[in-house]
Amino acid sequence: MLALALLSYIYKSRYMDKSASLVAFAALSNAARLDAFRLLIKAGEAGMLSGEIGEHLGAKQNTTSTNLAILQTANLIRSDREGRAVRYRANMTGVRGLLGFLMEECCGGNPELCRPVLDEVACCE
Repeated sequence: MLALALLSYIYKSRYMDKSASLVAFAALSNAARLDAFRLLIKAGEAGMLSGEIGEHLGAKQNTTSTNLAILQTANLIRSDREGRAVRYRANMTGVRGLLGFLMEECCGGNPELCRPVLDEVACCE
């Protein structure tokens, strides 16, 4: 139920609120989950199957599933069923919401001060 409320808030608002951001940070505060999240960011829209994620990270299937569920509850990743397999992708809407929360009142009205940060996190072409 928390996940549905979180999703509803993010889609109605431009940014995550403090509570949703804390859930996201808690999800990323575990090394294995952070590695999985970064792996899915790197995989892009193609995403990865859950088994591939586990193999790449050297983790057991049940541990991988639990970590992916926590990231999904935090709205940082999304999943699609492909037959018996599940493909995971980074949820860029959630990522934008989290980054937006962090940068919402950035630089005291001087956007030129934020430009180096924004340039650093911009996607490659």
